[in-house]
Amino acid sequence: MNTTGIAGPRWRRRTWTIGAAVLTALMVLVAACGDSTDGAEQDISATAECDAEPVILTTEDGVEFVRTPDSCFEDLPDFPFEPNYVEIDGLRQAYVDEGPADGEVVLLLHGQPSWSYLYRDMIPVFADAGYRVIAMDHLGMGRSDKPIDIEDYSYVGHADRLERFIEDLGLTDINVFVQDWGSLIGLKVAGENPDLFATIAVGDGALQPVPEGIELFPPVANPNEIVDIPSRFAAMPAQQVPFYDGCEPIFGGLGEGYFGDWMVYAMTAESFHASEVVEAMTWFDLTPEEEAAYDAPFPSRTYMAGPRVFPSLVNQLGGNTIEAWNGLTSFEKPFLTLWASNDPGQLGACETQQQLIDNIPGAAGQPHDRLPEASHFLQDDQGTEIANRLVDWYDNLDEEPAGATQGEERVGYELLQIQDDGTIWAWIANDMTQAQFDALELPSGWLKNQPREGVPDASQFNGSPGNDGVLLEEEHFGFKWFHS
Repeated sequence: MNTTGIAGPRWRRRTWTIGAAVLTALMVLVAACGDSTDGAEQDISATAECDAEPVILTTEDGVEFVRTPDSCFEDLPDFPFEPNYVEIDGLRQAYVDEGPADGEVVLLLHGQPSWSYLYRDMIPVFADAGYRVIAMDHLGMGRSDKPIDIEDYSYVGHADRLERFIEDLGLTDINVFVQDWGSLIGLKVAGENPDLFATIAVGDGALQPVPEGIELFPPVANPNEIVDIPSRFAAMPAQQVPFYDGCEPIFGGLGEGYFGDWMVYAMTAESFHASEVVEAMTWFDLTPEEEAAYDAPFPSRTYMAGPRVFPSLVNQLGGNTIEAWNGLTSFEKPFLTLWASNDPGQLGACETQQQLIDNIPGAAGQPHDRLPEASHFLQDDQGTEIANRLVDWYDNLDEEPAGATQGEERVGYELLQIQDDGTIWAWIANDMTQAQFDALELPSGWLKNQPREGVPDASQFNGSPGNDGVLLEEEHFGFKWFHS
């Protein structure tokens, strides 16, 4: 068993290290108080269970794991949702399942080191709008089972479990929202299984086509010389200050090379708590109760193999993302990006968002945006706003584009305009039918260029903006055309 960086002293024994004598005195006091202290007795019992030494369980395949006691999740603020479980290879995968059972499916995938609690503000919005909303906890996170050996976690393994999860629940026509590691996992599954998904929305996430054999972040040569991650987190105040003016950095951020340091810190540091990461990477301050909720799945270091190893899985992307990326570059169903405007990491960069917009056909014409007062964990900062935007987006996807005839497929059309200096401009539109395109009578200097790729979902073309961020739009011959 390889538990490098996992074994070690417990770090959450604050309550009970006062000693057995004090615990005994407390229990005697509770007993002396009679029925009026039933609630206090239950609280002590629940805390004791959560702080007890973990019970090591084993699957039939020999995977050793722990299961966070239910008592650790009692009284979480704004999270009244009952857990559900599906067993995959002897390990429980936890999920929240709210809203009407026959509603259109919205699947929410979190990243590291968070869990479905991150979606507490979004779940009610979808459910109230009539959607069946499912928020899954990745293996080793949230209420899901937690193998204690870091070798039992892999990038492909997480993706395979998500596929199995979707299959076991019988989910189809999925509207998925992904963020952080939820994007690296969710976009892999979506790119390889596009028929399962109706729409894709991404917040501060990515998927890159990494060739086999490429290691994005080689091991740090001397872990003792890495930059102090806690100091970096401490330098980011609870109420964040702006890191960007639009896409231009104002100052700081995490800087280049931070991710290699983060990998080492997550794997080895005694002081690593999920809450400190979420707190540092949100715009608004978390309450103590919210911080405790992010730490709830991990009552001791033994439970933390999953979040500790997650950053290092980035070096397993090589050769495992190309098929998915190729699938995404052919994905013509609606694809939306909603980014945080104040994420100091690389996933929050404008170019990361733009790479998806530029390369995925379904991103054309969608209301992409960067949200103010939001950092990396934008669901915590702007969850209600994001959910409301997504509901509006879903509800308006079936609206017929102007200039289209009901029941006819719209395809992309291109006109070539010869300029006075001999250059040729390409103008593209797809909010028209073949008959309308054929009927166009063009003056001298204009040519039709066909065929262009079909757009079955009838979304309007708006291409990728130029370097100035503005796409030239003009009306010609009764239709809107975009200069690409």
